[in-house]
Amino acid sequence: MSFNPADLSIIGPALVAGVLVLLTHVPMGREVLSKGIIFIDLAIAQVAGLGVIAADMLHFGHDNAWVVQVSAGVAALLGALLLTWTEKKFPEIQEALIGGLFALAATGSILLLSNNPEGGEHLKDLLVGQILWVSLKSLIPVLVLYALILGVWFGVGKKLGRIGFYVLFALAVTASVQVVGVYLVFASLIMPALAVRGMGDKQGLAAAFGMGVVAYAVGLALSTVFDLPSGALIVWCLAVCAIIMAILRKLMDGKREARA
Repeated sequence: MSFNPADLSIIGPALVAGVLVLLTHVPMGREVLSKGIIFIDLAIAQVAGLGVIAADMLHFGHDNAWVVQVSAGVAALLGALLLTWTEKKFPEIQEALIGGLFALAATGSILLLSNNPEGGEHLKDLLVGQILWVSLKSLIPVLVLYALILGVWFGVGKKLGRIGFYVLFALAVTASVQVVGVYLVFASLIMPALAVRGMGDKQGLAAAFGMGVVAYAVGLALSTVFDLPSGALIVWCLAVCAIIMAILRKLMDGKREARA
């Protein structure tokens, strides 16, 4: 149980990866929360993972990162287009359909990996991710993609429409699930948004992003010190930070009411 200064060379790129994921997931998370489609990120991330596994099973993605990314992207976009259609046709049961899509994608991954001797390890990497293995060089394409997504998101805003929202969402998740895994993608989307629920746009975005960065930094540091899986630990740190922020906000609101 120790912290070596050399570990900063690992934690640094991992923290940058977390910051990049938060840049897209914080604003999208608030939109998802307002729409009431909480599990969309989990479903699309799982569908993207299914695309990766399918490509590997068909030997399309072997030793070819670009093929893997395209496979994940195509799967995520197909999932997004399906959810666009279901939201239009069956808006009253959209959340249930999202949950069903997640279950199908998750069990589909298990079925595809059932006869693979390394299937358990592949599934673990997909769900928990390998954030400590990222490098700054490997994050450059992610940075470019996220910059384009954020440019469209904040430039066009509500004019995106239903299909525009789902497509941008799918593209963001496709990249992030490859970097941090399904569980951390979902936690990065929902937990900061929950922590700042009810806050104004600019203030809420800043607070959610700051909370997320703190959670990633603490989780990465603790995972190094205690030699624990970083992705899983960061999820717990995000939850704890969200609870602390919610409590602090409630206490501050109580003080304001008492003064009034």
